[in-house]
Amino acid sequence: MSESPERRNRLNRLEAHLREEQPVLLPLLPQFEALDRVAMAVGLFQPHQSYADLISWWPVIAVLGTFSAGKSTFINHFLDNNLQRTGIQAVDDKFTVISYSDDPDSRILPGIALDADPRFPLYRISQRLEEPAAAQRIDTYLQLKICRAERLRGKILIDSPGFDADAQRDAVLRITHHIIDQSDLVLVFFDARHPEPGAMADTLQHLVVNTVQRADAQKFLYVLNQIDAAANEDNPEEIVAAWQRAVAQAGLRSGPFYRIYNPAVAVPIRDPATRERFERKRDQDLAQITARMAQLPTDRAYRIVQLLEEKIRELENGYLPWLQEFLRRWRSRTLKYQGLGLAGLLVALVVLSLTTPVGIVLAELEAVLFGFWWLGAVTAGVLLVVLLWLHARISRLAGNRVIREITRDLREPWLRDALVAAMQRHLEGTQALLVYTRRQPRGWTGRARRRLAAIASEARNHVQVLNDHFTGGGEDDGKPDAG
Repeated sequence: MSESPERRNRLNRLEAHLREEQPVLLPLLPQFEALDRVAMAVGLFQPHQSYADLISWWPVIAVLGTFSAGKSTFINHFLDNNLQRTGIQAVDDKFTVISYSDDPDSRILPGIALDADPRFPLYRISQRLEEPAAAQRIDTYLQLKICRAERLRGKILIDSPGFDADAQRDAVLRITHHIIDQSDLVLVFFDARHPEPGAMADTLQHLVVNTVQRADAQKFLYVLNQIDAAANEDNPEEIVAAWQRAVAQAGLRSGPFYRIYNPAVAVPIRDPATRERFERKRDQDLAQITARMAQLPTDRAYRIVQLLEEKIRELENGYLPWLQEFLRRWRSRTLKYQGLGLAGLLVALVVLSLTTPVGIVLAELEAVLFGFWWLGAVTAGVLLVVLLWLHARISRLAGNRVIREITRDLREPWLRDALVAAMQRHLEGTQALLVYTRRQPRGWTGRARRRLAAIASEARNHVQVLNDHFTGGGEDDGKPDAG
């Protein structure tokens, strides 16, 4: 099965971007392509599909929180670029994906640019929106901004709308949860001017209660922003205490809490001692946040190796066992249908023998066939063709029944669609005749097993390449080791 031109073009664009921003990851791209070929041989992938499309090659930083919590102001400060609109009211009701570009002029592109491009974490997000209207109006929810900011090179930032209830609430929450799953770092912003639980209810529910039990909970950083607004209060520490109580009640008892504000738009702090204390805490917390963000390209490189190994295990221990089980059902059901058909034929012959002098007819037929041997040979050939045709028909009938079961019982779209496609390959043309010989999926040969083992070995070896690259453990000529 040869790849489609569309897939080749996507991979070529990805290779060009990696060469520019993440060259150490280039040796992994051929390993993903080799894994694609195994999946295509087994029938789990179509010519346009690639495992490289299923992951984000750039680290993703999601900035989530309430309306007017200062998310956009923080992003502008981080990028040293007034890219995002700011204000006390909700000024952006879309998810804004921000990516690096060499173009000196910042640009805004519609949501379809994200939905159709596998290099971004929102690739095909329209398929995850259950309402047809929401999927058709993807530009209502998404936009892409590109700008030339060095801190953005090799990273992707996502600025989200707030969590206030609106008509688009369900779609916004589904996109938010998808972004959280795809992100390497999630900054959850709270507004220090409104720390009471009522104003924070949605954020607490969706970004604290639903995340504290996650295996990757360490990627969440909780930020009390615009804390300068509390500096002139009689007891500014009570603002922080109220916020921490609200978060603790939502289930987060400890963790990375940060208190920051943007000095460019800060409220003047009158008391010098208070000002010095707030500035010191702000600078410490901002330094920790930006250091964590700077570390992400390194973390993402190791994570991509891990994801490659996970895809190998998913293929070996997930897709293939499922496919082997459905092939077993196909054989069993074909045998059952053919047994029922043979039993019906025997019953018909018995009934016919009781009502018709079958012996006389058979004797006369035998005389004719032996008298004209060529007619007997032709008859035997025709009978063989008819039997093979019936065998193929029954085999396809049983296989299609299994496919209906896959469609009915499996809810995960990727697993369901892949297994349906693989089963359909076993019913093509003369393949349906081989139902009783299919102990292993079509294409799952010794060569495919060896190739999969080689990919896993290369993935493990690349960890050493990353160690040398990021720690200076080997000679660094600016290019990744080909090994």
